[in-house]
Parts: sequence; structure tokens; C-alpha cells
Amino acid sequence: MSRSLRLSEKWFHRGLWLVAFVFASFLIGLGGTIVENLPKVERNYSLDDFIDQRLAQQARDTAKAAQNAGKDAQEALDQTELKARVAQSDYRSARESFNNWLATRHATARSDQDPELISRTKALDALKTTERQTLSHVQAQQQAALDARQTQARAQAQLRELEQAAETELRTAQRSQDLRVFLYRLALTLPLLVIAGWLFAKKRKGTYWPFVWGFIFFALFAFFVELVPYLPSYGGYVRYAVGIVITILVGRQAIVSLNRYLERQKLAEQKPDLERREELSYDVALARLAKSVCPGCERSVDLKDPANDFCPHCGIGLHDHCVKCDARKGSFAKFCHACGTVAGARTKAAV
Repeated sequence: MSRSLRLSEKWFHRGLWLVAFVFASFLIGLGGTIVENLPKVERNYSLDDFIDQRLAQQARDTAKAAQNAGKDAQEALDQTELKARVAQSDYRSARESFNNWLATRHATARSDQDPELISRTKALDALKTTERQTLSHVQAQQQAALDARQTQARAQAQLRELEQAAETELRTAQRSQDLRVFLYRLALTLPLLVIAGWLFAKKRKGTYWPFVWGFIFFALFAFFVELVPYLPSYGGYVRYAVGIVITILVGRQAIVSLNRYLERQKLAEQKPDLERREELSYDVALARLAKSVCPGCERSVDLKDPANDFCPHCGIGLHDHCVKCDARKGSFAKFCHACGTVAGARTKAAV
């Protein structure tokens, strides 16, 4: 149809489509902002909202105290282990020295050395006692560290149990929240889609069609694109179900319109040539001729063939002759292209 429009009219038409797209873009921006901010009507849940705060705090305090006690016990254990190693080293050195001296004592068999034997034996016993004491201290610190680790492990296990129970409740609450937010969005976008369908059916060819088409683009984008990132796992069913319903309705309407169109074409082809011409608008006729199709039946015809003055399919006149200069011209032209005379709108046969 664009070939039949005046140059200014073509640019105005393109400008109006630009208005439609710009209008749709602003609506999409506004709608996207609203859809994105819809979750703010709901509070954000956290794990602390569902966990038993008293028991959880007790478990945290116990775990913290056990951790500190374990740290202190480990530090004390390191010290006592060092002392134990020193005591063991002192005892081994003293024992070796005593064994060497004792061997010498047996070799010389001197009775005057008996007091020294007693003294060395007592010193060796004292070192052994010190070694045993340090080892007992090591064992005590090891037991303290083990008790602290076990206490901390029990507290952490209790805290994990509380957190797992709270996580279950949190997921349930979040699913319910997601469903509510999805319903908010659906309640916002689905009516837009319904309004867009009504506008498409009733107003798409009206005076303000750019705004109508802009709103239609916006509604389609809002429902099928903006809603997608916020769909819960079951939200896709709603989206696809709506898409199926829309496809069925549009497809049914297209089938019905096609059948009606074919019936109208059959009835139109049975009417006289002059009556059919009066029902065709000038722009529509020129648009069809520009595509090398018959304006009456819309079937393909060879307009370059000088013998084709009438459509071979429906019989409507395609070319006639100027009433003044007898030049061959298109029968739908309003003026003769050769002399500019107003067309007589009659073919040779009609004359």
C-alpha cells in the first residue's frame, strides 16, 4: 500500500509508527519498574524469623564458650607437653648417668660410696616423679581439650538442627511469598493483555491507532517478557496456558475472517464491473496493482502484457483508453497519464 500513498503521507505514516514504538517503550519502562518493585510490598524473610531464638542463642553461646575453652586447653596442652618432654629428657639423662656411675660402683666395690648411691637414687626418683606429674598434666589438658571439642560439636549439631528446621519453614514461607508476588504481577499484566485484545479488535484502525498499537506492544511485552524472570516453577503453566488460549482465539478469528473474506470475494466477483469498482478504494486498487495482482480478486496478473485489458480470473477491467487522446491507461487511474484528462471510468466494452 505504501506505493499508493503520497510522499508526505508515507513519512507521516512512518512517523506515527515511530510514535507507537516510542509510546510502547515508555510504557514498557514504566511497567518494568512497577513489576520490579512489586516484591517490596512483601517483607523479606530470613532464617532468624523462624528459628527458636532462645535455644539458638544458647547453642551459639555454648559453642563459643567451648571454642574458647578448647583454645585455652590447647595452649595449656602445648605448654605441658613441652614440660613433659623436658622432664623426660632430664630423667633419661639422669638415668644414663646413674647407670654409668652404678657400673663404676660395682667395678670398684667401694663401700664408702653407699651414701652417694642413696642420694643419686633419690634424685632419680624425684625426676621420675616429675616426669609422671607432667605426663598427668598433659593427659588432663588433653581431656580438657577433648571435652571442649565435644561440647562445641554438640552445640553446633544442636544449632544445625534448629537451622534445618527453620530453613524448612523459611522455604515454605518464601514459596508462599513468591506465589503472592506472582499473583500480584499476574493481576497487573493479565488485564493489560485483555485490554490490548479489545483494542486490537475494536480500535486498531481508528484515528489514534499509534497509541493503540503502542499499548498492544506494551501489553504483550509485559506479559510474555517482563513476567518471565519472576515466574515461580509453576508459573510457566499460566504463561503457556494464556499463550495457548490467545493462539486459539487469534487462530479461530483468522480462520473465520479468511472464510468470510473468501465468501465476500465470491459474491463480489458475481457483481457487475462498475459496482465492483465503486466498492474498491483508490488507494487499495493502486496498492494491489503495484504488486501485479488484480484489484478485484487479488490473483496474480501480467500487467505488462498489452493484451491484458481485463482480469482473466474475475473479468474486472484493468486497462481502458482515454476519452480524449485514446491512450491506453489503467482503468483505476483518475487522470490520463498522456494528456491529463479526467478519466471517464469506462472501458471500451462499457462504452
